[in-house]
Amino acid sequence: MDPITIGMLSVGAIVVLVYLGLYIPVALGLVSFVSIWIMSGKSILAFNFLKVAVGDGVTEYNFATIPLFTLMGLLVSKARLGRDIYDVMNSAFHRVLAGVGMATVGANAVFAAITGSSIASASVFTKIAVPQMLRYKYNKRFAVGVVAGSSVLGMIIPPSAMLIIYSFVAEQSVGDMFLAGIIPGLILTAVYIFAIFLMARFWPSFIGDDISAEDMTPMSGREMFKKAWPVVALILLVLGGIYNGWLTPVEAGAAGASLALVIAVLRRSMSWKGFWETLVETGHITAAILLLVTMASFYSRMLGYAGLPNQLDAVLQSWDLSFFQIMALYVLLMLVLGTLLDTSSIILIVVPLFITLIESMGLSLVWFGIVTVIGAEIGLLTPPLGISCFVIKSTLDDPNISLKDVFLGSLPFAFLMLLVLILIIQFPILSVALL
Repeated sequence: MDPITIGMLSVGAIVVLVYLGLYIPVALGLVSFVSIWIMSGKSILAFNFLKVAVGDGVTEYNFATIPLFTLMGLLVSKARLGRDIYDVMNSAFHRVLAGVGMATVGANAVFAAITGSSIASASVFTKIAVPQMLRYKYNKRFAVGVVAGSSVLGMIIPPSAMLIIYSFVAEQSVGDMFLAGIIPGLILTAVYIFAIFLMARFWPSFIGDDISAEDMTPMSGREMFKKAWPVVALILLVLGGIYNGWLTPVEAGAAGASLALVIAVLRRSMSWKGFWETLVETGHITAAILLLVTMASFYSRMLGYAGLPNQLDAVLQSWDLSFFQIMALYVLLMLVLGTLLDTSSIILIVVPLFITLIESMGLSLVWFGIVTVIGAEIGLLTPPLGISCFVIKSTLDDPNISLKDVFLGSLPFAFLMLLVLILIIQFPILSVALL
């Protein structure tokens, strides 16, 4: 077989192995190693490719952002800031119809800016927001759907783990990717809130016919400030430091983790044992992500050796497709893979195939990263995988809410994500305006 055929088969093999449950880095590394061995006929070349991938990856300075932002997110969770964010947002929306749903979206957006994890957001707000919405007689499908839909903000609004992974795969600046995610994340947040406003008036049966938040007691300005200042301080320190050029992403991660630790200590929510457990968990998560990115580098080198990205570029150009036709094809591929694989798998498998094409078209790889992450994130809300939906169901202690309810509740929000994705494809400036 020629290298192109082997490269194409290797991509299919990785998708199948991941879907069958093989650990993603193992699937990437195994298939890449075997493919290079078959193409070259020399096992030593495969070992050399692996050695270069590991050496280049582990010594990359920007990899330090991974443990630092992971530590910051875990410390924020330990400090129980999620509850405080939600209380402040509920007070802000207390007189608005369906305000509890809007508060859930707003709280998720703020929580995303200090944790960067969709799974963490889904877990935290399932415990906080869903019981409150059910108490105010919201439809159970809407209650779980709004948590699932808004949890994806954690992967778009920086600091996002997916933006970090993409930056390494595409060899882009982590700081640029963080800045590029701010406006799309805010747009998606605003679209969700406005959609809930419209649903409450024109589709009340989906929200809940008897909802009313008028009996909520709003917090005083002093109470809101007391609960909000730690979150605001973290956001201003991390994102403000990066945007103004005062801090590099690594320095921002270190500063954010330090401030989060101070907040946790001041709130007396962190014991020595808890701090040690947080450090150990940070190490486990960091090791998993570093292995993932290193094997993705190995996989990218295998594809380059096979010449598959250049071949794909030549094929698509021979079809004489327009920009929007190519992007429609790419988004469709992301949506299909999103029903089978998790976000990181999609990014690691698909991005190396299309980078050459995107560069040859003179398009921004930063913009392409935002399109990729949003497209892949839609898969968190769609069956059969829908990781956020499974997290919500497993976190809920309510037999009256089925997995089917979670998926059906999240579908309107998946559709809204698709609309925002189309908007960003149509107007790339929305993702690169802050650069």
